[in-house]
Amino acid sequence: MPPLAGHVNPTVAVGAELAARGHEVAWTGPASALARLLPGQARILPAGEELGGGYGALHERWRDLRGVGALRFLWEEALVPLARAMVPGVTRAVRTFGPDVMVADQQALAGPLAARRLGVPWVTSASTSAELTRPFADFPKVGEWVAGQIADLLAEFGAGRDAGGRAGWDPRFSERLVLVFSTPELVGTGEDFPPHHAFVGPAFGARPATPGFPWQRLDPARRRVLVSLGTLNQAAGARFYGAVLGAAERLAEEVQFVLAAPASLIGAAPDHVLLQERVPQLELLPHLDAVVCHAGHNTVCETLAHGLPLVVAPIRDDQPIVARQVVEAGAGIRVRFGRTRAEELCDALTAVLDDPGPRRAARRIQASFAAAGGAAAAADRLEKLL
Repeated sequence: MPPLAGHVNPTVAVGAELAARGHEVAWTGPASALARLLPGQARILPAGEELGGGYGALHERWRDLRGVGALRFLWEEALVPLARAMVPGVTRAVRTFGPDVMVADQQALAGPLAARRLGVPWVTSASTSAELTRPFADFPKVGEWVAGQIADLLAEFGAGRDAGGRAGWDPRFSERLVLVFSTPELVGTGEDFPPHHAFVGPAFGARPATPGFPWQRLDPARRRVLVSLGTLNQAAGARFYGAVLGAAERLAEEVQFVLAAPASLIGAAPDHVLLQERVPQLELLPHLDAVVCHAGHNTVCETLAHGLPLVVAPIRDDQPIVARQVVEAGAGIRVRFGRTRAEELCDALTAVLDDPGPRRAARRIQASFAAAGGAAAAADRLEKLL
C-alpha cells in the first residue's frame, strides 16, 4: 500500500473480513505512515520507509499543481520513486511472510514487480475507478507519456516482459483479479469490463478515533451539510473556504454547515458554522442532508453509501473523473474549485437539497453499493484464488 488514507481504508475492511474467516493478513509499505492508518493490531512489514517519511515534503510541492503538471509530478516525484523505494522491502516481506496471494494497490507498483519476481499471485486493489475508464482517451499524448513512465520502470527492474514472455504488461492491472471499490451505477455502464474486474462496492473499515466532536451542536431544526476537502487538500482551500462561508451566510436560516478545515485558514467561525479540523465522517454522515467535497473517491462513495447528494469541486488527479461520474449518474452538481463564488455554491447546494432528483440518484447508487457486498464480496473473490 502507499501511505495514503484513501488507498489504505478499503483494505482495512477487507483485511478484517479475511482475518475473521481465519486467514493471516499483513500490510507492507512505509511502516510509520501505515501505522497511523491501520488498526493497532495490524501486522506491518516495512517497505519504502525512507520515502514514506518524505510524503509531507512532496505534498507541499504538489498541492498547488493542476492538470498535466499535477499528473507529471504524481508519476515522476511520487509513484515511480515510491516503487523504487519499496521494491527491496516488499521483496523481503514476501519472503518473510510467504503469502498465498498479494493485494497491490494500483499506485503501489512495487507489489506487482516483487510478486512477478517471486512467483506470487497478485491482485489489484483499485481504490479509485478513474484508471479503469480510459482517462486519457481524449489526451493520447498524455496516455503515451504515462505508459512510457511505466515501461521505463519495468525495464529498470528487468521486468519488461511478463511470465509468458509478453512485453508491455501493466502493473496497474492484474490479469487474475481487479477489485473495484465501486459499482457500474456510479462508474457508468458504457465500458465493457472483463469478468475478472470485480465491482464489490465500497468497503468501510474501522477508522482511527476522532475525539471531541461536539454532537450537541448539530441543529435538528436545520438541514445539515458537511464541507470537506479531504486530508491532503485543506491547505489549498483558502479561496474555496471563502466561498463556503459566503454560501453559509446566505443559507444560515435553513442550513447548518459542518466545515472540516483548519482554524488557521478560517479564523473565528460564525455561529451558524460548526468548524472542526477533523470530523468522524462515517459516524457523521447519517446526520447529514448533503456533502460538499473535492470529489475524492472515498468521500464520494461514503456519501453515496448513505444516500446523500453531492456538490463536487474537483482539484486534480482522479477527482475530475469521479466528479463527472457523480454528475452523469445524476447524484450531484459540479462547481469550479478555483473560481467558485458564494452565489454559485449557494445555488448548487440549494439545488441538491431541494430537487428530489439527486437524492433519488444517490439512493439508487446506495442500493447498488449494498447489493455489491463490499468487504465480504472482496474476500469471497480473494478466497477463490487460494
